[in-house]
Amino acid sequence: MTTATTPAAAVMEQWWAQAQETRRRVWGNVPDEKWNDWRWQLSHRLNTVDELAEVIELTDEEREGLSAPEKFRVDITPYFATLMDPKDPRCPVRRQVIPLGRELRAFTSMMEDSLAEDAHSPVPGLVHRYPDRVLMLVTTQCASYCRYCTRSRIVGDPSANFSRQEHQMQLDYIRRTPQIRDVLLSGGDPLALTPKILDQLLAELRAIPHVEIVRIGSRVPVFLPQRIDDEFCATMRKYHPLWINIHVNHPKEITPELRTACARMADAGIPLGNQSVLLAGINDSVHIQRMLVHELVKMRVRPYYLYQCDLVEGAGHFRTTVSKGIEIIEGLRGHTSGYAVPTYVVDAPGGGGKIPVMPNYVLSMAPGKVVLRNYEGFITTYTEPLDYDPLEVKHLEKQIPRRPEPGQEGVSYLLEGRQLAIRPAGFDAVHARGGEMHRLRADASKWQPFLVGETVDAQAQGPNGPAIAAPADGDR
Repeated sequence: MTTATTPAAAVMEQWWAQAQETRRRVWGNVPDEKWNDWRWQLSHRLNTVDELAEVIELTDEEREGLSAPEKFRVDITPYFATLMDPKDPRCPVRRQVIPLGRELRAFTSMMEDSLAEDAHSPVPGLVHRYPDRVLMLVTTQCASYCRYCTRSRIVGDPSANFSRQEHQMQLDYIRRTPQIRDVLLSGGDPLALTPKILDQLLAELRAIPHVEIVRIGSRVPVFLPQRIDDEFCATMRKYHPLWINIHVNHPKEITPELRTACARMADAGIPLGNQSVLLAGINDSVHIQRMLVHELVKMRVRPYYLYQCDLVEGAGHFRTTVSKGIEIIEGLRGHTSGYAVPTYVVDAPGGGGKIPVMPNYVLSMAPGKVVLRNYEGFITTYTEPLDYDPLEVKHLEKQIPRRPEPGQEGVSYLLEGRQLAIRPAGFDAVHARGGEMHRLRADASKWQPFLVGETVDAQAQGPNGPAIAAPADGDR
């Protein structure tokens, strides 16, 4: 590495020097040719107490975690193992991949499938939660395994792996569902697939006319940057527009190898993002997060999401409060470049999807006025126009084809005037209170709102005033 010119660079040089020392001590007899071969890295992963004891000074709790019979799978590439501090059990890299005894401790609201992904899978391994995009789980295998894994129910288990037949079921569902325009490949880790299978899957997705965007979520560039070679980049170039999100949680994971891997992907025309998980004792700090996002954008990776840790088995000791996440965003917004600020999200337990959470910058509103505050606490008033006509753009809007979102129109339909309310399931039956149909209930048109419904787009102001829309079902 070059001579440090900033305090952050000096710290990173110290981390890298320690990693190089670990490599010399443990793998000094391995030539660079093998060390830089991703297949060698995979075939020499560490997973036993004895193997890891040669790299780090294991604590009693780490030995307990590694010896637990029902533990989530452990596999650590030699490359990533060099990034662990041999003496400090609080090392942020070490904490992410070495199990602790407390990992098996249950906590309130813990679930095996906390995001209800399997409940939202029309075919095995394909999650269709949002109207226009799907999550395609293509493997249960990873280069290494994160202790807080959301999908620990299947990840790491070879017997749960997805077959070629299930891949075809996923692809067939996408083919017959034209509202899908965006496909995210995940798992496990798609880059843990053989190059041939990954190439075939991407080719089949690209052959589907309505699939506009293909994305890959992967931690392989972090665990196994050697995988990002010229052959990989040449394959990816064939399938643009293709996006890749990597997964870096702490600046200690950013090494010369990762920088090289990201440079290769960016030079191949692949837009890069980063997804982090907020982890107690690892990155739950404004200053750690600020250093992380700065180092990411320096290597052309945009911070995308900061996830609240899920309510999944094994992750209890990693969880923080939501207020900590808001505090971190408060310390980033305005204090660094806007494109370096990730969106902080809670992936809703039970399958509600990602919910963005942020500090409150809107303090108050009144007709014609919005009171705002900035990151410094500066409070200002934005004056809104009183003559704004939101219907002026309607003639242009009619030129834009709408994509169907059956059953998932949500709050946007309320704002568009297509319905007046979203009712919980069984709402009308509950409030009927078991009563019989009678003369006052018989005419349902009495509670249909005027000019609200599916025909809202057909309404037009004429010389005699607005047309009256036909009553529509507001209980969508």
